[in-house]
Amino acid sequence: VQLQASGGGLAQTGGSLRLSCAASGGTFSDYLMAWFRQAPGKEREFVANINWSGKNTLYTDSVKGRFTMSRDNVKNTAYQQMDSLQPEDTARYYCAARRTTNSVSYYFNERGFDYWGQGTLVTVSS
Repeated sequence: VQLQASGGGLAQTGGSLRLSCAASGGTFSDYLMAWFRQAPGKEREFVANINWSGKNTLYTDSVKGRFTMSRDNVKNTAYQQMDSLQPEDTARYYCAARRTTNSVSYYFNERGFDYWGQGTLVTVSS
């Protein structure tokens, strides 16, 4: 499956952005989807994931209550709504996929994902 992330840009502190991850070349509903991010000078970190049906999600603590991940299996697209953005959210955001129907609880390490998008840059100004 090929992944194309989009929706990044510049936001002010407290603002919002919506990221999209469009998938092609596979049966989208076969895949657990995730977002990771990498800030300058830091390692890539897990942000959120969502299971094949969209009914279950997992978030890293720093974004709980501010970010919402969703998916549309008809449009073959995963989304991340990011609200109350903070300067520490500044990073390049990557979407990732793994072909599994297992629980979201197992997949928060980047080594668990087989497919990656190219990333989209999010910059939050203070």
